Amino acid sequence: MYALLLGFGTAFTLTFLIIPVIIKVAKERRLYDRPNERSSHQEPTPSLGGIGIFAGTICGIVLWTPVGSFGMLQYILAAFVLVFLIGILDDLLPISPAKKLGGQLLVAIILAYKADVQVASLYGFFGLHELSEPASFMLTIVVIVGIVNAFNFIDGINGLGGSVGLLTCLVFGTCLHLMGALALAVVAFSLAGATLAFLWYNFSPAKIFMGDTGSLLMGTVCAILAISFIETNHKLPSGDLYIFGAAPAIAVAVLILPLYDTLSVIMRRILKGRSPFSPDKTHIHHQLLRCGLSHSSTTGVLIGVNLLFICVAFGFNRCGLFTVLLLEFVLAVVFSLVLFLLPRFRLRNKK
Repeated sequence: MYALLLGFGTAFTLTFLIIPVIIKVAKERRLYDRPNERSSHQEPTPSLGGIGIFAGTICGIVLWTPVGSFGMLQYILAAFVLVFLIGILDDLLPISPAKKLGGQLLVAIILAYKADVQVASLYGFFGLHELSEPASFMLTIVVIVGIVNAFNFIDGINGLGGSVGLLTCLVFGTCLHLMGALALAVVAFSLAGATLAFLWYNFSPAKIFMGDTGSLLMGTVCAILAISFIETNHKLPSGDLYIFGAAPAIAVAVLILPLYDTLSVIMRRILKGRSPFSPDKTHIHHQLLRCGLSHSSTTGVLIGVNLLFICVAFGFNRCGLFTVLLLEFVLAVVFSLVLFLLPRFRLRNKK
């Protein structure tokens, strides 16, 4: 427990102290994210907050992970460095989507092949239990790249991306600590501390954004935590106090906002005959903003929805994987209906 608190505190303190320096340098060098037709902000704002998040997280991990628990963490840290380089390049000198995707695939391969971060079991879903090594490897690559890009998508308004990352790290970090995976718990709490410090400067009016440097790192860490939570749970001995029968459904609930947003946006773009990667303002946060909510209110509503999914997943965990996934699907449908009807109620009230 002390390692978690020290990692959290170290990451928070360093990030909190370094971000004002980053803001000052970015303003002097005119390194701004300038508003465009897709932006939700009106003023030029530095977008290098990910540098502070990265620095705080790495220091928290390296300083406070017990030597005996370090294990495969060296490969995870190597992946973090590569993610950082991809993100900072894209923030300073935008790179093509193909090059960014290539970098993400390399990161996913490092994690799956060297760090042994792999989805090895589907808990009987679709009748599948243990996966073959090739199937496990390929599924892991898809899951990691998917989650990384989902976090990149959700980071669209002040406070939202950081709040989702903070919640994800706290939930998975706590679970992994209870399961005995101390090194990964330190990773989670270190990122949580750095993200909390960043949020102090990111809530409206935002003084800085996390940029791709931050969102890619956050997506990578959350992908590692989600997969590790599922697999660590699967390896626990039968009857363990902290074993979850519906672990994959719990992981989905924790990550529901970025996953739901990514799937809904891509489906909407495909139905309109557009590229699934073409930018627009159809994300869930944009829909709520158009209903008159502020950035802070939108973030609060969405985090509340995320918490509801998490409570349902943990509360009905003993009912089995299929039941919990079905409940999550029903909640997602209800949420979709609310998003669809809300603008129409607002227009009707205006008349």
